[in-house]
Amino acid sequence: MKKSFTSISRCVAVPFWLVALLLLLGNVAQAEIRLPHVFGSHMVLQREKPLIIWGWATPGETVTVQLGSVTQTTTATASGEWKVTLAAMDAGGPYTLTVSGSSTVKFDDVMIGEVWLCSGQSNMEFGLGNVDNAKAEIATAYHPGLRLLMVENRWTPEPQTDMNGMWKVCTPETVAEGGWNGFSAVGYFFGRELNEKLGVTVGLIDADWGGTRIESWTPPAGFAAVPALKDEYERVQLSDPQTALHQQRLAQTLDQFNDWVQSARAAMTAKQVVPPPPSYPDELRAPHDLQQATALYNGMIYPLQPFPIRGAIWYQGEANESEGMRYAERMKALLAGWRTVWGEGDFPFYFVQIAPFNYGDSPEKLAELWEAQTIAANTIPNAGMAVVNDIGNLRDIHPKNKSDVGHRLALLALKNTYAQKDLVARGPTFKSLVIEGDTLRIKFDNVGGGLASRDGQPLNWFEIIDANEGGFVKASARIDGDSVILSASDVKHPVALRFAWSDLAEPNLMNAEKLPAGAFRAGNVPKRDWLSMNVPEAKNFQTVYDLDLTKLGSTINYDVDNHSSIQKPFDRVAYFIELQDASMNTQDMYVSMDAFSTNLSQIGVPTVNSGAHFQQNVAHLNVYSNVKGIVTGTGLKGGNLEFWPNNYGQQNSANVPNASNNAFDFGDQPDALSDGYGSMQVHNHDARQTLFAINHWREGVHADIGIGNQTQGNPDWTFAANAGNYHIMRLRVLVHCP
Repeated sequence: MKKSFTSISRCVAVPFWLVALLLLLGNVAQAEIRLPHVFGSHMVLQREKPLIIWGWATPGETVTVQLGSVTQTTTATASGEWKVTLAAMDAGGPYTLTVSGSSTVKFDDVMIGEVWLCSGQSNMEFGLGNVDNAKAEIATAYHPGLRLLMVENRWTPEPQTDMNGMWKVCTPETVAEGGWNGFSAVGYFFGRELNEKLGVTVGLIDADWGGTRIESWTPPAGFAAVPALKDEYERVQLSDPQTALHQQRLAQTLDQFNDWVQSARAAMTAKQVVPPPPSYPDELRAPHDLQQATALYNGMIYPLQPFPIRGAIWYQGEANESEGMRYAERMKALLAGWRTVWGEGDFPFYFVQIAPFNYGDSPEKLAELWEAQTIAANTIPNAGMAVVNDIGNLRDIHPKNKSDVGHRLALLALKNTYAQKDLVARGPTFKSLVIEGDTLRIKFDNVGGGLASRDGQPLNWFEIIDANEGGFVKASARIDGDSVILSASDVKHPVALRFAWSDLAEPNLMNAEKLPAGAFRAGNVPKRDWLSMNVPEAKNFQTVYDLDLTKLGSTINYDVDNHSSIQKPFDRVAYFIELQDASMNTQDMYVSMDAFSTNLSQIGVPTVNSGAHFQQNVAHLNVYSNVKGIVTGTGLKGGNLEFWPNNYGQQNSANVPNASNNAFDFGDQPDALSDGYGSMQVHNHDARQTLFAINHWREGVHADIGIGNQTQGNPDWTFAANAGNYHIMRLRVLVHCP
């Protein structure tokens, strides 16, 4: 090049900048043909579907694509993009894919077979090197009929046209490379079984990332398709500069900035303080975090489509564990979005119901997510769910048995996608509930060769509830054909059941094919007003406040607040508190007393704003409670209050009878810090009992809440931090107006 440049400059006086421009134009003219990395040697193209091949070249360039003996020619667009669609082909190979124009790209060992996308979070990312018997599994992983493509982890603000990855033949070396100790173990076991059973080459695309939320994988079109996620779709639109909503909001923001500039200049001229500028709205920013909607779709899924696939497998949900039924809507959005952008119709989608694990919070939250996943499997077309509650690990959120997980996903695909109808691909699923006297008959579908107990022990994790009293109780369960019969000695009128309704549930009900039953509930759980049922005098009282204690926080927002509408004088004040655990076992406490204040604003939670501060005796207690050991009755003596927003100590400075100076009980001493820990306690000091306590309400789920004396720790529940143990918590404050 240096010699050529010298000879040109000697012959003609050509400016340097013109020579550089000519060289640049020459390079453009010779731009190489390029394809995205989803294409490569050793890849698998989906059989029996039109084959879409695309890439980039010089604008206007003629591009020829040849696969085997099939050839098609196209022209690159003004932006340098080109695409061809080849006719569908049967399984076979190896072929050579050649793309030529000003340059040539050649991919060898191309197979026509089955292509599946493997996506989700850490349990899908979990590599083969982490599984049970990992060394042996890897050592025998020579499968020429299995091809692997691992997509590099990447989230981006905007959709990407390419990703990093390379197709590889499955060998002990390639299956152990990259990722989280190798290729997705669930994907590998799934693909290996399909290859063995179908006899065609299987291509797996591994695109997953541990700890990620489902909305990050979802395209904008998915949010648009689900009305329940309208609010999230609007946020996605706001963050996309291509949308009218973004443009409108941006124009408003620019007007605000222009107004500020004018006012700032005026202030500067007048030598006055310049007002602070408006802030740029966060909702106008493109995704700027891994977990934000569309971020992973942009970086890891968008670059793959429209590469033809047969379907997708999915293992995710742990990061959305607390969302309950909303997760079903999220799954609908994910799949609606993927199916829209691929344009292949309702392609198969098989997913894993996440495994039991001790999350340490409310145990029924995971059961509610399981229910959402079940609903998604039953309502999304061409979808199916593999249940794995028998192969989890309550102490490890990443169970190592991924072989059975892949097998169960493969069963779903073999039966539903590849028409092997004789297979049993699912465990027992709820069909119907029949009340038969004091028993419940639960009929099941998908019983296969019959219902069975996995460990030979009596069936477990069934619970039933009575129509009239009590919560869910453990039920005895026996198999009767395709049914299970449930009963419990304490339940005379059963009306509803639930099964495996806890994050610790590892139930033993399965079918003869050793596929387990998943969590479900059925029947009509009775709605009981414990106050009207158990407290005769309550009908003569009016509700002043009604508060869902699960909403406790630094600000108390009553669900019902009638204090300004009750104009009559009152002579009695009552409190009714009910606490329900995950099994729907309910504790309740009603206590009424002579009015201790004439101000309705001061009989609720004693916040600083309420002005309530009472440490005093109260007369004529009427106490009703279902908590064992509570002294109940009417006209009881010994009532006293500890209502204040202050910190407090153990010293019994008020000389409350029977109180201790060495424990937090019914004789504590508030200190000068008025906006402190906070106490709302009613006691019977004659009985040495706390009737109920609501302390430290600003801490929400870590507040102290209890009925009766706490058996371990401080009797008045100080420092218990136990509010999160209850599923339902409700406080009602009432008055009697004579």
